[in-house]
Amino acid sequence: MAGLWLVAVVLGAVAAATAPSADEEDLSMPGTESQEAFDLLDERFPQGGSQGAEARLVFQAPDGQRVTAGEHRATIEETLGSLDGSDQVASVTDPYEEGAVSDDGTIAYSTIAYTADAVDLTEPTRSDLEDAADRARDAGLVVEIGGSALDAEVALGGTTELVGVAVAGVVLVVTLGSLVAAGLSLLTAFSGVVITLGTVSALAGPLGLTDTVSILALMLGLAVGIDYGLFVTSRFRDERARGSSPEEAAGLAVGTAGSAVVFAGATVVIALAGLAVVGIPELTKMGLAGAGAVALAVLVALTLVPALLGAFGRRVLSRRARRSGTEDVAGADAAPRAERPGLATRWARFVLRRPVAVLLAAGLGLGVVAAPAFALELGLPGDESKPVETTQRRAYDLLADGFGPGFNGPLTVVVDTAGSGDGPATTDSVAETLRGLEGVASVTGPVLDESGDTALLTAVPSTAPSSSETKDLVHDIRDAVAGVEADTGAQVLVTGTTALNIDISGAMADALLPYLGVVIGLAVLLLMVVFRSVLVPVKAALGFLLSVGAAFGVLVAVFQWGWGADLIGIEQTGPVMSLMPILIIGIVFGLAMDYEVFLFTRVREAHVHGATPDEALVHGFRHSGRVVAAAAIIMVSVFAGFIGIHSPTIQTMGVGLAFAVAFDAFVVRMAIAPAVLALLGHRAWWLPRILSRVLPAVDVEGEALRRPVPGPAPADRPDPTAPRHPVG
Repeated sequence: MAGLWLVAVVLGAVAAATAPSADEEDLSMPGTESQEAFDLLDERFPQGGSQGAEARLVFQAPDGQRVTAGEHRATIEETLGSLDGSDQVASVTDPYEEGAVSDDGTIAYSTIAYTADAVDLTEPTRSDLEDAADRARDAGLVVEIGGSALDAEVALGGTTELVGVAVAGVVLVVTLGSLVAAGLSLLTAFSGVVITLGTVSALAGPLGLTDTVSILALMLGLAVGIDYGLFVTSRFRDERARGSSPEEAAGLAVGTAGSAVVFAGATVVIALAGLAVVGIPELTKMGLAGAGAVALAVLVALTLVPALLGAFGRRVLSRRARRSGTEDVAGADAAPRAERPGLATRWARFVLRRPVAVLLAAGLGLGVVAAPAFALELGLPGDESKPVETTQRRAYDLLADGFGPGFNGPLTVVVDTAGSGDGPATTDSVAETLRGLEGVASVTGPVLDESGDTALLTAVPSTAPSSSETKDLVHDIRDAVAGVEADTGAQVLVTGTTALNIDISGAMADALLPYLGVVIGLAVLLLMVVFRSVLVPVKAALGFLLSVGAAFGVLVAVFQWGWGADLIGIEQTGPVMSLMPILIIGIVFGLAMDYEVFLFTRVREAHVHGATPDEALVHGFRHSGRVVAAAAIIMVSVFAGFIGIHSPTIQTMGVGLAFAVAFDAFVVRMAIAPAVLALLGHRAWWLPRILSRVLPAVDVEGEALRRPVPGPAPADRPDPTAPRHPVG
């Protein structure tokens, strides 16, 4: 088994190293007006490349001077002339002929259109652009480059990610008390990650998978891979402590903890794959890649982990267990625990003594943290969200200073006059309508296609692209041109990057509550099957809502309001990345069910065997509390490690997931959930008879494995007085 995994790892590494770069596809949203307009532009203006790569070369004269001065004008024209006609360059605009000079004459810009997407631009093409800018700088001008031409791939790996993995390693060593056991958990997790990245890299070209998809797969594969390996390893050690041989302990670990891993992993896979129903291709790719990474982590935990545990035998046990001898591990561990209850046991007893106080403190605390979520605004990051040291961000700021805040987010109005009797008159009517709207700074155009049936108008808002005023303006334009459409029979569509971002954010906001409702319903149903209870699943689902709401509150506080943004390198606040809330719901749902299952199946196990509610709760925390806490710390550290990547999307994902897991594991599962169980007592496990008959029996605890096997016939039974030897 280990040999097969080794071959898969090698193939994955080779695939990741040799796979060609994929085309970086633009975010799209089929079914929206802006996407319909983009599709129409591609059809009517095939040479235009409506979503192709472009660069904006922005020039600023020294203090007290103007770019229209003879010397500076000659420098700018020479700079642009060196780019015109270069390989992959489709066109270069002249700022003096196009009127692309600010009113005060201090700033000018040129748009360089390319024949290829940003990812397909060659290094010589990028170098030509940067060299041209450097020559103009040497002549005394301030020159910055905006647009997509210099967009770089998000780099995998870095200091913060390594710190996150290092923290995970330390937690594993402390929890397991064995370097070998900790090393095996990391080794198996990395094995799954290498195979996942190799698969994503191999499919990146054919399927158009972006760097963000790869990073999400890496993030999830590493986090759940370590956690699932830890759960199986911990159960293996428990079985060894009961006197089982390494091979038998490995089998029992798979049958017990492995069953819980399968259930927990399945919930994550279902939630992530369900993101496809939203209808955004990029979100679908992220969800399916993450689901694949989790599914592979489950497979590793069920096959490679037990194979290595059985092979290493005693070396995965703690030093104290190895000193005591395998057959005495149970006694060696039990006595100290009886004398010195662990932190998890002491915490469970504390909650049992003060359930109301714990419930109120935890619930109100999460409620306060979640309060900012009511101010959640969704959007998509642009150059304004990049660090100020980047040339794209400085170009954005120069253009905003010279031409107004809305210049960086122009709206493209597409007028399809094929169904109109008088195309020019219809276009003029649309232009006049646009100029009459409050919030429109200027209207330029029209630009006609070859047949004259399609006209392009550009409306520049007076407000920034990510502002709520610009969002309202897009809706106002669409409402205003509806009258022109009715009178003329023309079709008028509003598009552009800003409009597309607004449409996607609106679609995400509309899909958020329905998706959340589906997830909550699925959680209640699945947990009802596992725990055979009504109130325990309802408690778990409500707790999930609290943890997700608190995570959204943190996102609003950090990314919209700027609280603590400097600590993670966020220099520009704005709306939260529109894909993040629904993505976080899908991921955290599965992870929350992980902790619910691993912690409270032990509680149910004790309850079924006759323990009182209080005894069952203490039993569950004694056996699973420490491992679940360690798993949560590992997952938080892995997610937080990705906050250091200078990508707004990845940073938002890292912050949201890290806080969501922390809130869910430590506040909801370890404080609110036991407090509710303590208050409910025996009622927590109530299940109506009709549901008891309908719901399938799922043996997540692996009880069937412990049922006594009928012994041999009396004549074949061994002599009870014969000496017995310990197994293993």
